[in-house]
Amino acid sequence: MKLSVNIDHIATIRQARMTNEPDPVYAAVLAEMGGADGITVHLRQDRRHIQERDVEILRRVIKSKLNMEMAVSMEMVKIALKYKPEICTLVPEAKDEITTSGGLDVIMFTEKIQEVAGNLLAAGISVSLFIDPSIDHIKACHRLGIRVIELNTGDYAKNSNSNFATLELEKLKKAVTYAKKLNFTVLAGHGLTYQNILPIVAINEIQELNIGHSIVANAAFLGLKEAVAKMKELLS
Repeated sequence: MKLSVNIDHIATIRQARMTNEPDPVYAAVLAEMGGADGITVHLRQDRRHIQERDVEILRRVIKSKLNMEMAVSMEMVKIALKYKPEICTLVPEAKDEITTSGGLDVIMFTEKIQEVAGNLLAAGISVSLFIDPSIDHIKACHRLGIRVIELNTGDYAKNSNSNFATLELEKLKKAVTYAKKLNFTVLAGHGLTYQNILPIVAINEIQELNIGHSIVANAAFLGLKEAVAKMKELLS
């Protein structure tokens, strides 16, 4: 199973002082040295952490795959077309949220997603939709002709120490099974930690996990290269 490391929170630390360190590009290099198969950044519309300049430099520096998370916005499409990440993941975005709070409502925003995804795909950029593990939303993605999805593991992660863990895990398994029948490439992520990841790793049909906060948090004590290597070991 592959690991894409989200380095947003390195930029969060930098922006807390509006200075030039820690450098998320350096973090990306260390993550690759630790075994990361890709680097994920979320260029938010409010630029609260990752900046456009980070995307520009990352595009030139990293040796693996660049995944740019973005709102369903033509402003973001223009930036993506400028820097050409390998893949763009469309995510919901709200001003007051601390982090992404749920999956994209593909059913409600079908036309807007189709417009944005169409522009990216026409430019040769792969598109993934970050969605909750819902059969209805998987069907909606299929109707749009998009064949890469990232399943939101947030509810599982939030309940991983409770009696609801098994229920949330079963939702994910059913969603993965259904998505594979429709020939989706299935990714997953959100809220995953060193403590709750193994049941997700056991779902063999998931091809890649996106993990950020837990790795960056552990890097404060272990070092980033070592924190990534430790997570990569769990995935194998």
